[in-house]
Amino acid sequence: MPRITQTLAALAAAAALALGGSAAAAAPPSDLPQVSPAAPGTLGECAALTGFDDDRTVIESAEIVAAGELENAGAPIGEHCVVTGHMNERVSEVDGETYAIAFEMRLPSDWSGRFLYQANGGMDGNVNTAVGAPMRGQLENGLQQGFAVISSDAGHSGDQNPLFGLDPQARLDYGYQAVGFLTPMAKELIAEAYGRGPDTSYIAGGSNGGRHTMVAATRYADLYDGFLPVAPGFNLPQAAVAQLWGAQQWNAIATTPGDLTTAFTDDERAVVSAAILARCDTLDRLADGMVQDGERCAKFFDVQRDIPSCDGERDGTCLSDAQKNVLTRVMAGAVTTDGERIYESFPWDAGIANDGWAGWKLGASVFLDPMAVGFVFSPEPEDPSILGDLPGYALSVDIDEKAAGIWETGLSGESPMEFMTPVGDDTGLDTLRETGAKMLVVHGASDGVFSPDDTARWYDEVSDRYRDADDFVRYFEVPGMAHVQGGMATDQFDALGTLVRWVEHGEAPDRIIATARGEGNPAGANPEVPADWSADRSRPLCAYPEVARYMRGDPESASSFACKPSSGGPHRAG
Repeated sequence: MPRITQTLAALAAAAALALGGSAAAAAPPSDLPQVSPAAPGTLGECAALTGFDDDRTVIESAEIVAAGELENAGAPIGEHCVVTGHMNERVSEVDGETYAIAFEMRLPSDWSGRFLYQANGGMDGNVNTAVGAPMRGQLENGLQQGFAVISSDAGHSGDQNPLFGLDPQARLDYGYQAVGFLTPMAKELIAEAYGRGPDTSYIAGGSNGGRHTMVAATRYADLYDGFLPVAPGFNLPQAAVAQLWGAQQWNAIATTPGDLTTAFTDDERAVVSAAILARCDTLDRLADGMVQDGERCAKFFDVQRDIPSCDGERDGTCLSDAQKNVLTRVMAGAVTTDGERIYESFPWDAGIANDGWAGWKLGASVFLDPMAVGFVFSPEPEDPSILGDLPGYALSVDIDEKAAGIWETGLSGESPMEFMTPVGDDTGLDTLRETGAKMLVVHGASDGVFSPDDTARWYDEVSDRYRDADDFVRYFEVPGMAHVQGGMATDQFDALGTLVRWVEHGEAPDRIIATARGEGNPAGANPEVPADWSADRSRPLCAYPEVARYMRGDPESASSFACKPSSGGPHRAG
C-alpha cells in the first residue's frame, strides 16, 4: 500500500501540534489561589519501572529528569521520572503497517496524589511532552502542580498520518479506544511507582484533545473525577466537512482560485472586526476592544448595514456584495444543497481579525481537513492519490456525499460520528453526575474551526436534561480567543487549578480570572494582544450563560466587572 510522502508526513505532524501542542504558559500571578496536594506521595526507584508487568504494555525506558531541565514560563519544573513505552503493538492485516499506542508518562518525585491524562490534538500521531497543559494560557501546568501525567499518540505515528484511516482498529484507537486502554494501565503504573494508585484522576486537552475529553465523559466517566475540554471538537467529523464546504464558498469569490486568502484578506478581516466592535463593544458598558456579550451582539450586528460596502473595486477598506453574502453564509453554518444543517453557526466576535481564524478557515480547510475527511471520516477511505492535490480535492469534493458519509457505518464497524463523538446522546452525563465528577468546558469566541455556538448548544441541552447541570458541568466562553489559545483576548488563566478546586474542595467556579499578558511580557506573551491594552489586563470569564459587564473602577481590572445575564438570548442560527 503506498504511504504518504515525507513532506506530507512532516506537514501533518506540524498540523497536529498546532491543534494540540502546548507552548510555554504564563507564570501565575502571586495572588492565584494555590492548589493543595490531594495526598502527597514519594516516587520509588525510577529505573525499576522498566520491569512493569503488563501483558499489553512494553516499557522502553525510565529515566530521572533533573529539576530545572524542563521549564515553563521561566520557572523550573521539578525532578521527575519520564517513562516511555507502547501498548497493543500489532501488524495490520489491511495495510501491513505496525501500529501501537505509544505513550510517555512523567511521574514527579514529589507527587500530589493526582493523575492527568493529557489528550493531544490534531490527527494525533505525536507523543507530546507530558507536562499537562491543555492550552498555552494554562498558568501552571499539571506537572508543576504535582500531577502524574500521561501523553500518547492515540494509536498511530506521525508517519502514518493520515493513512492510518485505512486500518479499522487505528480508527477506533484514534476515536476513543486509546484512552480506554491507556487509562487503567497508567493507574497501575502509578501504583507501581508510588505504592498506591491516584486519589483523583483528570483528563484534559484542547481541540481534538478536547474531543477526547468530552468523549471520555460519556464512555469512561467512571475512570475520572474531573474533565477539562478546551475548544472541544466533539462533533469533529461535522466540523471537518463544514470546513470543506466553507472552502468551496470562499473559493467561489477568490481573486486567485485556490488561494482562499484572496477571498477575504487580512485588511478586510480587520474591517469586519472594527465593524463588530463599533456595533457591539459598548454593550457591556465599556469601550475596550472586546465583545463581552456575544448574545446581544448577534441581535445588534448586521452585515449589510454595519460593514462598509465597496462602491467599486475591492481596496481593503470595504467588502463587496459577494463577500458579504459568503461571510454571512459561512458564519451561519454549513448546510447541504437541500438546506440541511451540517454544522453549527459561529458567533460574531472581534477576533475574526485573529491570524488563527484565517489559518483555519482559509488554510487548514484545504490541507488538514481534506486529509481527515478523505481517510478517517469517510465510511471507506479515499484513494491515496488525492494526497497529491489536497486543495483540489477539498474544492471539488461532493459535500452532500461527505455530509451523509459521516453517519454511515464504515470499515471499523462504526460510523465516523459513532467512533469520534460522545457515545449515544452526547448530553448523557448520568455516570459523570452520579459519581460526583465535574466537567469544566472552555471555548474561545473566535475559534475558526470548532464552533463555540455548538458548545453553547450542547450546554443548553445538558441544562434542559438536568435541572442541577451546573452542579457538575460549567461552560466558560473566552471573548476574542482563537482556537485553543491566542488572539485579541485575555487567554491566560488557571483552568486546571480551577477544576481541581471544584473537584476536591467543592469550590464551584462562577468566574475565572483571565489576563492578557501582551507582547513584551517575558512570562508568556500573546503577540495578538492590541498595543493599547495593558499587558496585564484582566477580565472575568463568566460561567455561561452569564457575561462580563463593566460596573465601575479600573477598566483594565477584572474587579471592575460583574457577571450578569445576557439580555440578548441565544444567538445560534437555526
